[in-house]
Amino acid sequence: MKNMTRKLIVLMCFLLSVVGIAQTYKTIDTADYLQRKDFLRNFTAGNEALIKGLKSQYSGRTGSEMSKIYKEFGTDFENQVRNKDFVFKSEFDAVIKSLVQRLRKNNPKVPQDLKILIARDNTPNAYCLADGTFVINMGLYNWMDNEAQVAGVISHELGHKIEDHTLKSVLNIVEQNKLDKSTVQSIKETTDRRSQGRNEKAFDILKNRIYKKSVEKRNLEIHADSLGYVIFKNSDFKKNEFINGLQKLQTFDTVSPRELKIETYKKLYDLPKQAFKDKWMKKEDFSLYNYNFYKEKLNKDSLASHPEMVKRLEKLKKTFPELNTPVEAEKPSEAYLMLKKTARMEILPNFFHSEDYGLGIYTAMQFLQDGEEEKYYKGWLGKCFTKIYEARKNYNLNRYLDRVEPKNQSESYQQFLNFMWNLSLDEIKNISEYYQSVETVAKTK
Repeated sequence: MKNMTRKLIVLMCFLLSVVGIAQTYKTIDTADYLQRKDFLRNFTAGNEALIKGLKSQYSGRTGSEMSKIYKEFGTDFENQVRNKDFVFKSEFDAVIKSLVQRLRKNNPKVPQDLKILIARDNTPNAYCLADGTFVINMGLYNWMDNEAQVAGVISHELGHKIEDHTLKSVLNIVEQNKLDKSTVQSIKETTDRRSQGRNEKAFDILKNRIYKKSVEKRNLEIHADSLGYVIFKNSDFKKNEFINGLQKLQTFDTVSPRELKIETYKKLYDLPKQAFKDKWMKKEDFSLYNYNFYKEKLNKDSLASHPEMVKRLEKLKKTFPELNTPVEAEKPSEAYLMLKKTARMEILPNFFHSEDYGLGIYTAMQFLQDGEEEKYYKGWLGKCFTKIYEARKNYNLNRYLDRVEPKNQSESYQQFLNFMWNLSLDEIKNISEYYQSVETVAKTK
């Protein structure tokens, strides 16, 4: 089962409403073999050079361990590129490059060799790799109000890049590994193998290591905020758009997904050859389960690698008093609105690409409930239900559809999951065939 927190956070993006999207929308072209091949060649060469440099800069075991980490990361990233997790020939590229160019104004430390990649990811995020590859998630355009707010997120990541935060984090991991191994060896030598104390001491090492790593990451995020704002205000963007963008992300962190109405289920699944059944909506009863019976061994707040947005905003306003005066967000340009529309229409293709078929169905239902692009989203219902049918038939549905977790999911999402798990194999097949036929009819008109 895929990461639940990430999925539920992504659902929040659907609170936005964008109108005027063409009925004849065509998904972004991913026939970019030559561009991907060229990128991979350059990325591989750059990562190899980075690893070689690390071995010469850090001697002995430290250099070897750091080289191993970067080699594994490079392999994983190359696989993502081959899997078409990024798009190369998109209208996003030129716009992002122009924003980076504006951020270079009066900021000589901003690298000149940044390479832009657009990720097929619906979360509003961005990150920069050690070789200068800058990744922008398409979902950022579903959340930010205008170009300046996107530039604010980019400037934050540039702060990480300029200060080599990633490299410093990797170095800390390697050094901490050495200390942990030494401590573990000491426990082995001084504690009886069969004693409970031995296990407790070992777990304490793990817990402290995890907490320490989270604290370090939170500190780096706050540092990158300050560095990013300096870059941002030195360029030609309005200063307060930096904090306006962070406030949008604060909303992203706290707003729950909208309710999916029961009437929507009845409207979408009362089909000519299969009438809607009330039993599909039956919920699993968790009322007798005592969630306090088990005490959590790890504190969730201590595990968080990003500080709460409220604290980040407070720190920025304290450091830079000019940010304490609220300023209304600028109106987006027509070019930005076009990209925003494209990003919205790519939400379903992106979920389908990442094999989040259950989440794709839930999202399509949200859009259809709002009366958006019926033919388009009904077509995606058919595609996603077809994949759910194949998974159910092959006994691996858990890979593509979450189980109900009352403590971590909204009421609406729990109801949806109950509905999906209540459907029989034949019922899923009937829904799939109906909406696949809807898509076929739409294409022939």
